[in-house]
Amino acid sequence: MSTTEKILILDFGSQVTQLIARRLRELSVYCEIHPYTMDESKIQSYGPNGIILSGGPCSVNDEGSPRASDIVFDLDVPVLGICYGQQTMIKQLGGTIKSGEHGEFGRAFVDVKKDSPLLKGFEAGHTEVWMSHGDHVSELADGFEIVGVSDNAPLAVIANEKRKLYGVQFHPEVAHTPRGIEIFKNFCYDICGLSGNWTMSDYKDEAIQTIRDQVGDKQVICGLSGGVDSAVTAVLIHEAIGDQLTCIFVDTGLLRLNEATEVETLFRDHYKIKLRVVDASDRFLGALEGVADPEIKRKIIGAMFIDIFEEEASAIGGADFLAQGTLYPDVIESVSLGGPSQTIKSHHNVGGLPERMRMELVEPLRLLFYDDVRNLGRALGMPNVFIGRHPFPGPGLAVRMPGAVSKTGADILRLADAIYIDELHKNGLYDKIWQAFAVLLPVRTVGVMGDSRTYDQVCALRAVTSEDGMTADSYPFEHAFLSKVSTRIINEVKGINRVVYDITSKPPGTIEWE
Repeated sequence: MSTTEKILILDFGSQVTQLIARRLRELSVYCEIHPYTMDESKIQSYGPNGIILSGGPCSVNDEGSPRASDIVFDLDVPVLGICYGQQTMIKQLGGTIKSGEHGEFGRAFVDVKKDSPLLKGFEAGHTEVWMSHGDHVSELADGFEIVGVSDNAPLAVIANEKRKLYGVQFHPEVAHTPRGIEIFKNFCYDICGLSGNWTMSDYKDEAIQTIRDQVGDKQVICGLSGGVDSAVTAVLIHEAIGDQLTCIFVDTGLLRLNEATEVETLFRDHYKIKLRVVDASDRFLGALEGVADPEIKRKIIGAMFIDIFEEEASAIGGADFLAQGTLYPDVIESVSLGGPSQTIKSHHNVGGLPERMRMELVEPLRLLFYDDVRNLGRALGMPNVFIGRHPFPGPGLAVRMPGAVSKTGADILRLADAIYIDELHKNGLYDKIWQAFAVLLPVRTVGVMGDSRTYDQVCALRAVTSEDGMTADSYPFEHAFLSKVSTRIINEVKGINRVVYDITSKPPGTIEWE
């Protein structure tokens, strides 16, 4: 993005680096995450107003551990180091880090010892924070002073006010640091001098121009899934290039109940977008028959989507671009950003295209989080029935059926999921939940229905609260609600005789079961 106000976040491999970006965007500050290995010339050309160094899992004292580029400290812009970021900054500037003596994990309290613009508004005394470190700064580099201390981190907050270099040992980006957003606000507004003027309307206007510049007068095809990301992608691109866009909706046989009808109504009837509907359910279900491994499922589905897009592009006389609703979390979970962070799972719409397609990707949402996309949808005037929907995975119900995929299983699961979602709406719970869905387990249990023995499958219900999909907690339903949903599913869906509720958080579990 060419916005004049922006923060560069350098990732050292922390699993919560993405939350830093979320906090800054909440403050209407544009930012991007890049690997700590980002080339010096690219850092300089990016032109950041400030730089944040993320946490990471390594010890700064280990041989070969990550380091920030020297240009970070030579650009004369403010720098905030968080946990590992603080430690590498101090070590690189001549200080000392002590390893392995007294770690600090979980809730802690920082005592403010000195005034600093970083902690503007923080009174002297205890401030609750969230720590996760084994190392700590033991000797400051020249020019730094102690701003705050904790029991096991005597240099928990440090500052070199002259050079505008700051470090915190704790994680202000997580919800467990209640006043963390204030620290980011102080850094961005008071220290970096930003006005917080970035809006989704600005992003929309710039994205439209970027699409026009990239595409020119060429043709674009866009795969629609019914999910928020692909829907917003399609509407945004249509606003940019109009009839140069053709949307392709592929019925994989693994969609939610009435998905195809809803997509056709919105895009063909309301937006007048050129739409081709492809019933490929037999092809997908046939290719997935007997396949149980979730990664293989994803790869089969991704490859088949590419085949169909290629066929449809040929049918309309050729297309030069393929549009995808790739989001920031998709990229983050699929590919390490250069730090030691690990790939969690592959996403079917992340990565390059087969050379035979000879198409270029258009990914206007690639730097956005889920909530950003919803805000973009609102800026585009899209109806809430679409932008308020819970996320739905690209592989669809295939990753909500652990084990082998089957048409019978998909039909059973589709109906059970629809009942669950219907009850969430009826009870005013849908909008309080980040994502909710049913899972059909490859487990059969004995039951009794109408004085007869049954031997049918188990349905698991999943519902989580989250800000960004990177971390999540299970939703605390009242028992009466779960009982009602269970009764309806067992009574109305032939093939299920037992319902359970998944209370696993993320981490350690992912939101989807596969």
